[in-house]
Amino acid sequence: MHRFLLTPRWWGINVFVALAVPLCLFMGTWQLGRFEDRVATHREAASERPAAGAAAPLESLLPVDTKTSGRLASASGEYAEQLLVPDRQLDGKSGFYVLTLLRTDSGKAVPVVRGWLPGAADAARAPAAPTGRVEVTGALQSSENSTTKGVHAEGGLPAGQLGVIGAASLVNLVPYELYDAWLTVQTPADGLTPVPAQAPSNTGLDLKAFQNLGYTGEWFVFAAFVLFMWFRLYRRDVETLRDAEAGLLPEPADRSAEPAPDASAAATASAAATASARPAE
Repeated sequence: MHRFLLTPRWWGINVFVALAVPLCLFMGTWQLGRFEDRVATHREAASERPAAGAAAPLESLLPVDTKTSGRLASASGEYAEQLLVPDRQLDGKSGFYVLTLLRTDSGKAVPVVRGWLPGAADAARAPAAPTGRVEVTGALQSSENSTTKGVHAEGGLPAGQLGVIGAASLVNLVPYELYDAWLTVQTPADGLTPVPAQAPSNTGLDLKAFQNLGYTGEWFVFAAFVLFMWFRLYRRDVETLRDAEAGLLPEPADRSAEPAPDASAAATASAAATASARPAE
């Protein structure tokens, strides 16, 4: 009864199922792994960082990753250019960051966000940075880009203002090398409000994480659907064979068994048609 499984049609169906099911399971497992990775990085980013007394040298924490982002880093040098970063939200209010470049002993500079002030960006309201040699301790942050939430990436800002905090946006504004990171001071002075450290990008349980989880379910459903369709086709063919063996299927019409037309009747009809077609004398 199961010899139909060896027909070319069923060979094609079986090969398709043998390839489709493992592929769906692999893709579902891969998407599940992506979701678990995002959960792990979210937990790592949200974990507690060392206390203020455990600041590490800046260069020892570079490059910035999920482990070093938010860690307290220390750097020594002298403050240089000061810029304002407008349209930044803090506690539901709009304001601006006061950013000062720190030229470190290595010769490279690191942007330091010394604090936040409410309202529109105004250089007259921003306190001047300390002069002379200073040692700065702040939470390490990765450079922003055009996709970072809250940045002003459209350009067109007045002179002295910066829309995106990062080496790529500062390289044309200062004549010295830059670290690909920035610091936010957690104990600012001069009436500035400290800017809290942000979790590194792509580490939160955002829409992308739950998309991975949704795709996981879709791939497993596809695998189950392929198996269901295979079983449905198999059962249909088995039931058709059983009905045929039991004589439950209608017999096909046999035209060769029909009686041949009577030859004499055909001859009589032909003669009548000829007589009707002859003109009257």
